[in-house]
Amino acid sequence: MTDRPLTLMAVHAHPDDEATSTGGVLARYAAEGFRTVLVTCTDGGCGDGPGGVKPGDPGHDPAAVAAMRRAELEASCEVLKISDLETLGYADSGMMRWPTNEAPGAFWQTPVQEAAARLADLMRHYRPDVVVTYDENGFYGHPDHIQAHRITMAAVEMTDLTPKVYWTTMPRSGLRRFGEAMREFQEDVPEPDPAEAAAVAEMGLPDDEVTTWVDTTAFSGQKYDALAAHASQGENIFFLRMGKERFAELMGTETFLRVQDSTGAPVPENDLFAGLR
Repeated sequence: MTDRPLTLMAVHAHPDDEATSTGGVLARYAAEGFRTVLVTCTDGGCGDGPGGVKPGDPGHDPAAVAAMRRAELEASCEVLKISDLETLGYADSGMMRWPTNEAPGAFWQTPVQEAAARLADLMRHYRPDVVVTYDENGFYGHPDHIQAHRITMAAVEMTDLTPKVYWTTMPRSGLRRFGEAMREFQEDVPEPDPAEAAAVAEMGLPDDEVTTWVDTTAFSGQKYDALAAHASQGENIFFLRMGKERFAELMGTETFLRVQDSTGAPVPENDLFAGLR
């Protein structure tokens, strides 16, 4: 037996991603006394600058944006009581087909095995019992999310560890409710064209394919405050417009697809650590 605490490692692409899809579980398991480790792969330099200045616009300084977002990330970690923050420091690649995809040092350009070796070293150090990252498409096709998925799965293979591995997802019923909420709180949301509507319809999973439903309602206030800590990106964080009460109603459960398991815990499950405690 060991007195090492059970450990959750979440591997995310950018500052603020930790709060969006895993803020609830990070806060919940920290409150339960588990070690929570966040690995953020990029510097977020393709985010909005002060005053909402967009990447590529005059006055947008990626280095200054990265420094600002690092401070916001640390504030978010304080809110969520994350025990350990590790940053890999790769340059933000921007959205798919942006010129920044091809920039030297961009995460999207980094050889998977090179970045995975660095992550594997962190895994050997922290020895996570549970690892969370994105699916093969990074949920919505962002290159840095796809790359985070690739290096996480490769890193697990490089180690002798056998953690439970999860990919973040959303049930399609939840995506429908989210779309309704966007129209409720943001009147100028345009109707998607048929191609976009078809792509959205393929996002997430049918409800009966989601393996893991974790109730994080009691921690939705922390999740909201963690998102709010990323104030420079507030224009892009739709959830902040709905207020804490409505946010808790919509975002009080976090959902995952379990893709690796050595515990034999049955699914569907309501605990990332099912079979481990």
